[in-house]
Amino acid sequence: MEMPETRYARSGDVAIAYQVLGDGPFDVVFAPGAVSHVELNWDAAGFAALLNGIAGHARLIVFDKRGTGLSDRDVGVPTLEERSDDIRAVMDAAGSQRAALVGISEGVPMSIVFAASHPERVSALVLYGGKARQLWAPDYQFGMPERAYRRELEEDSDWFMTPGNVEAFARSGFPSAEEDEVRALARIIRYGASPAAVEALDRMNMAIDVREVLPVISAPTLLLRQRADPWVAVGHGRYLAEHIPGAVFVELDGDGHIPTAAAVRQILAQMIPFVQEAAAREAPEPDKVLATILFSDIVGSTARAAELGDAKWRQLLAEHHARVRRQLARFRGVELDTAGDGFFARFDGPARGIRCAVAIRDALRDLGLEVRLGLHTGECEALDGKVAGIAVSIGARVSALAAAGEVLVSQTVKDLVAGSGITFDDRGVQQLKGVPGEWRLYSVAAT
Repeated sequence: MEMPETRYARSGDVAIAYQVLGDGPFDVVFAPGAVSHVELNWDAAGFAALLNGIAGHARLIVFDKRGTGLSDRDVGVPTLEERSDDIRAVMDAAGSQRAALVGISEGVPMSIVFAASHPERVSALVLYGGKARQLWAPDYQFGMPERAYRRELEEDSDWFMTPGNVEAFARSGFPSAEEDEVRALARIIRYGASPAAVEALDRMNMAIDVREVLPVISAPTLLLRQRADPWVAVGHGRYLAEHIPGAVFVELDGDGHIPTAAAVRQILAQMIPFVQEAAAREAPEPDKVLATILFSDIVGSTARAAELGDAKWRQLLAEHHARVRRQLARFRGVELDTAGDGFFARFDGPARGIRCAVAIRDALRDLGLEVRLGLHTGECEALDGKVAGIAVSIGARVSALAAAGEVLVSQTVKDLVAGSGITFDDRGVQQLKGVPGEWRLYSVAAT
């Protein structure tokens, strides 16, 4: 198959390079690993075999993530939210309403977030060689200790620029590969990202944690890994399988992380029947979705209303509502309810939710109004365009604990905005009224 034409989709103000090949009866979107290059991918026998194999049964959409390959490079450190937006932008540009989503290696977390946030657009989810989290935690003991990870980052800061190191790194990812495959992958890495970009991605990945997202996934999910994967311990795959509802976990014979041409046959033998069966099913109406919940509330509203009188208070409240709604529209928030002087809204990304909350707070100050704002990201019940459930209750409780002028968020929100540049102050562990367990909360320091 000839290399398809490279096209571009606009995701906000970022150009995302993508290709479309095959004309099968359903769509597949391929989310690549850390570094890709949609044109040089075709020089690597394993990638070419995998892409051609999928395109023999489906219409395949493959892209370079922002900051890598032929997509815009100078875009800062991308967040999972921005990467999820890029999947949507590429699907829209290619005219794809619904597709099976295949996430490879570092492309797994972004695929998880997209599938949970946009269940109506994902017919099936295939995850190969991925992780929910990079670092060790008491309840995630197969992760790397943070001290060791940071030490490795420091020691390896110049590895990219030393001759032969990129080839050695590539070879470590698939020890059974032929030398031409190793050289081809090394070229993809060198042409696909700069040394600084690779280091920045490694630092961002250190902070990623999508464990709270896993139970929200409703698409049929297939998890694949090679049994002797040298880069990803088996515990990572098993954790994903145990926490994604109904997931199927398959270990393939092989000693690589990166698929060689020989390993692709096993991958396709598992993947193609799985996505074909899912595509043949009628698309169900999603009953749960990952959403970021925002609650806002005017501090001291009763006293202010008494001070101004009814008429002036109604005028001030109308201006408050207008300013809040302008910010919701700016950050793609959806107003769900307005009760008196408070707003309840949802977002499809936590960084947008935080930035909207800060903008709302700042937009109201010259009115002499202080607001408290709280955000939580979690599983919501989808009901006729609205959301309900425990995540909504948690968002309301987080907001109630915020001080005047404070934007307070849950741990889940903080975990999902890694790489955004948003900084936080730890507010410690809190009890949320009516919500079981303890919750660590964070105050937004800067955006």
